[in-house]
Amino acid sequence: MSTTSPHLTSGRLTVTPGGKRPRTFEQQNRRLKWLMLGPALAFVGLMIVFPLLFTLNLSLTDAFGAVNSGRRYLGLQNFADALGDGRRFWPALGRTAVFTVGAVVLETILGLAIAMLMRKAFTGARVVRTILMVPLLATPVAIGILWLLILDPTNGIANHLLEGVGLPRQEFLGSVSQSLGVLMLLDVWQWTPMMTILLLAGLSTLPEEPEEAAVVDGANAWQRFRFVVLPMLSTTLFTALILRAVDALKTFDILYATKGAGGGSDFEVETLNVYAYGLTFDYQEYGLAAAVLVLFTLLIIGVVLVLRARSGRTRS
Repeated sequence: MSTTSPHLTSGRLTVTPGGKRPRTFEQQNRRLKWLMLGPALAFVGLMIVFPLLFTLNLSLTDAFGAVNSGRRYLGLQNFADALGDGRRFWPALGRTAVFTVGAVVLETILGLAIAMLMRKAFTGARVVRTILMVPLLATPVAIGILWLLILDPTNGIANHLLEGVGLPRQEFLGSVSQSLGVLMLLDVWQWTPMMTILLLAGLSTLPEEPEEAAVVDGANAWQRFRFVVLPMLSTTLFTALILRAVDALKTFDILYATKGAGGGSDFEVETLNVYAYGLTFDYQEYGLAAAVLVLFTLLIIGVVLVLRARSGRTRS
C-alpha cells in the first residue's frame, strides 16, 4: 500500500512520498540562502576567528624572539605586566583616547556643518564635492610625507606663511608638545570629507515637510536644525560616528610615517597601535604585544557598545 500524502502547492494538489510534510517556498528559499552564503561566511569567519584565537593564545605565553620558538604559558601575567606599565601602556592609552575623541569630535562638527551648507543645490556644487574628495584619494602614508614637507620647521612652507603674516615660527611635528595636536588636525583634514559625504547622504533622504511646518510655526534656522533636522538625522549621525570612531582608534600609518618608531623621541604620539607595533617588531616581545592587542580589541568593542547604546537611547 502506497504511503503518499496529498498537499497543495501553488494551488495544485501534489503528492509527496512517505507522507512527509513538504517544505514551503519560504523554507526552501531560506535553506538556499544559507547554502549560498555558507562558503563566504565560513571563509570570513576563519579569517577573523583564527587570528583572534592565535593572538589570544600568544598573549598567554612568554613568546619572545621568534613566534615559533619554544614557549611556556604564563596565564594572565602579560596582561598584568601591560596594565602595570605606567611608563608606556597607560600614557599610550591616554594618547589614543585624546587623539580619537579630539579628531572624531572635530570631524563630526565640521562634517555636519559642511553637509548643511551643501544641502541645497548651488552653482559649483559638483566642483566643491570633487575638491572635498581629494584628501580621501591619497594614502595616509603619502599624506604624512606631504605634511612633513609642508610643516618642516626649517624649510617648510607653513613657517614661511606664518612669518609672512607676522607670526612666530613653529616646530610643528618637531615639537614634543605640538606633535599630537598637529597629527590630530591632519587626521581631521583627511577624514572630515568622509563624514561630510555620509551626513550629506543622510540629509538628502530627510523629508522636507517637518522643516517647512517649523518655518510656518516661526522657528528660526537654529531651532529648525536643533529640533527638526538633528533628531531625524540621528541614526545616520551615530552610524557615521561609530564608523569613524573605530577607524580613528586604529590609526597607525600616519603616526608612524611622521614620527617613526615609538611615536617620537619622547613617545609623544605613541598610541596603543604604535606601542604594540614596537613591542612586536622592535623588541620582539610577542606575548606582551599580543596581550596589548587583546586589551586594545576589548577597548574597541567597548567603544562600539557604548556608542550603540547611546544611539539606541537617542532614537527612543
